[in-house]
Parts: sequence; structure tokens; C-alpha cells
Amino acid sequence: MPGGNTGVIIVVVVALIVSIAFLAIVGQFIGLYVRALVSGASVSIRDLIGMRIRNVNPTAIVNSRIQASRAGINVTTPEMESHVLAGGDVQRVINAMIAANKANIDLPWKTSTAIDLAGRDILEAVQTSVNPKVIDVPNPSLGRNTIDAVAKDGIQLKVKARVTVRTNIKSLVGGATEETIIARVGEGIVTAIGSAKDYKDVLENPDHISKAVLVKGLDANTAFEILSIDIADIDVGENVGAKLQADQAESDKRRFQAEAEKRRAMAIALEQENVAKVAENRAVVVLAEAEIPRAMAEAFRNGNFGVMDYYKMRNMQADTSMRESIAKPETPRT
Repeated sequence: MPGGNTGVIIVVVVALIVSIAFLAIVGQFIGLYVRALVSGASVSIRDLIGMRIRNVNPTAIVNSRIQASRAGINVTTPEMESHVLAGGDVQRVINAMIAANKANIDLPWKTSTAIDLAGRDILEAVQTSVNPKVIDVPNPSLGRNTIDAVAKDGIQLKVKARVTVRTNIKSLVGGATEETIIARVGEGIVTAIGSAKDYKDVLENPDHISKAVLVKGLDANTAFEILSIDIADIDVGENVGAKLQADQAESDKRRFQAEAEKRRAMAIALEQENVAKVAENRAVVVLAEAEIPRAMAEAFRNGNFGVMDYYKMRNMQADTSMRESIAKPETPRT
């Protein structure tokens, strides 16, 4: 029947379209599948298709699988894919694990991925663990060129140091960074110089600083292990002790001047008080002298004081005045 033939044709066409679509989809991954299979790091077609659906780059996963397999590192495809989905860089992690394996450094997959997801450069950490790096103290990029400290004799010293460190893989997650190492070494240098008897001792034995700082265990709870601390340069700065003494002397001078001014003001006030008291006493004397004529008049009226007595008193006063004038030294003429 014509109707039956039409149905068969439709089924065949649909099957043919589905087959072509399937081959087209599978064809995208045939090259990756064959390359992984030949390299001994096989990845199934289903996994490759699943990666594309989950928006994971299958090429990166296959390349990482091949690298890991060739280096003798056993990491499964789901582990790599989960790391990529978590936002990690699987290629960098595999490269770091290969470098650690060649250097006989124990670096498990979980540790590597944790470091990578923590934002640390795991490959650089492994490289630094094999090839130590040098950190400048202080870091010029932070705006300081020297560590300034003062010895016991008051002389300032300006120091530059270089710290050789290597990465401590076990402490990389949660460990302090380079900034902590720089801060701790700087603090140790300041303490060591401050404990020195004088600046000459520091200039003659700069290794005393590095030894004193190195024994403090400044790399505790950091992502690095300090191998050595070397003093690169020491310059003599200002005489801070003399400057402080001069400032103290100037401060004492101002204080003493203020105290002297205070005493002067008190003396002037006391003088004015004495002047007022003298004026007051003089007024009392004047009042007392004013009572003398009244007393004499009263004595005349009562007959207790006669005219002859009055003249005798006047003569005595005149005689006293004459004696006083004779006793006074002659004033030289100008």
C-alpha cells in the first residue's frame, strides 16, 4: 500500500538524520578519544560529551590526563573535571605535580587543588621550593628603601637585607605571605640594632644582626622556610640621641623660662602688695600725727600743758632737726 511505503520512508529518513547528527557530534571527539587512547589515558566518548554539556573544555582535560599518565601520576577524569568546575586551573595543577614528582616533593592531588583554589600559584610554589628565591627587606615597591634603627649610643643606622626563602608546601594553605616575612625580619633587625652597644659594633659585625634575627624562628606559620638572612648594606644616619638631647634641652629651657617668668610676676605682685601696705601704714601715721595737735589743745584746756612746756618741746624739735641736718652727708654738686 502506498501509505505503508510512505511511513517506512519517513522512519528511514528520521533514522538517517539522527545517525548523521550522532556521527557529527561524536566526530568532534573522535580525535581526542583516539589521542587519549593511544597515550594510555583513555577517556570515554560519553565522558567527552558530558564535559561539553557541563561547559568543561574537554581538550584541557584530555591533555592534562595524558601529561599525568605519562608522568606516572594517577588522577581520574572526574577529579580533574570537578576541579575545573570549582574554578581551578587543572593544567597548572598537573604541571606543578609533575615538577614536584621530578624533585621528589610529596604533593598529593588534594593538596595541589586546595592550594590552587586558595588563589596561590601552585606551580610557582613548587618552583620556589626547588629553586629558592630572594626577598628584599624592606620591599622598595612599598615605599621604603631601608630599615632604620637606633643603637644604644643614639646613632641611627639604615639597613638593607636580603632573605633567601623556599616554599613550604605543607604550610602554603593558610600560611602567611611574603609581607609577613618582610615585616618580621624588619622588626628583628630593629631589635638587634637597638640591643647593640654602639653603632661601631654593628658596622664591624653585621653578621650579628642576621644571626640574631635568624634564631627567632620568623618563618613560623608562614608559607616559607627562611634559609638565610644577609645584610646587603648598612649606612650611618643621623645622631638621633644628640638630636633628642638637644630637643630635651630646648624643652627644659622653655620650662625654666616659664618658671622664671612666673616667679618674676609673683615678685612684682608681692612688691605691689608691699607698696600698698606702706601707703596704708603711712596713712595710719598721718592720722596718728593729726591727733597730736588735738591732744595738745586738750592738754592746754585742762591745764596739763603750759606755755613753757610748749616752748621747751619746740626747742627740742629744732635742736633735733639741726643735728639731723649736720649728720647727713653733703650732696656733691653736679
